Amino acid sequence: MKKFSKFALCAMTIGAGVFAVSCDGDADSPTPVPPAELTLYEKLGGTTKVADPNNPGQMIEQGRLSYRSVVDSTITLIVADIVAGSNGNLGAHFAPIVGEVSNGNATNVAVLSKNLTDFFSANTGGGDTNTYSGLGMVEAHDPAQNPRMGTKANDADYTKFIGYVGAAAGLNGVTDQALIGDVVAVLESLRDPIVQE
Repeated sequence: MKKFSKFALCAMTIGAGVFAVSCDGDADSPTPVPPAELTLYEKLGGTTKVADPNNPGQMIEQGRLSYRSVVDSTITLIVADIVAGSNGNLGAHFAPIVGEVSNGNATNVAVLSKNLTDFFSANTGGGDTNTYSGLGMVEAHDPAQNPRMGTKANDADYTKFIGYVGAAAGLNGVTDQALIGDVVAVLESLRDPIVQE
């Protein structure tokens, strides 16, 4: 599977949007230009405004809502498996947040959801309306630099996490295999900085 850096994703997005009309020597008959490839954000609904189901009376971009829905479902699936004891080592990564939630504090779950939604929205074509200001991937996944992270991840943990994202996408109606492949490609592009063990 190809790995894509954040720079490569941005370059592909910009490259896909920059097409010039070329001529075959006859100024009156321009060569048709193929339509620009949609960004992943656009494929997930883009900047079209829709009602925000979590905030009545407010609007949200459909692309952002799509990401937030999958992120929140992923978190819910992971926490449910941790509580059930069927999560294996992945539960250790989220132990600090799960401990807080068990004590009635959901603040850092909300921060995690917002950061992940911001990250994916901003880095897959969400444009100027979506920015990410959180930690870099190495820092965010290193318990020595991020107290919300319980342990460092290995390849098996990360592969299991990708499986949770796939399950969450299915729960949110994402069934297009090409679209799921695009999401997996983004997740795979982040494997190196996230897997630190």
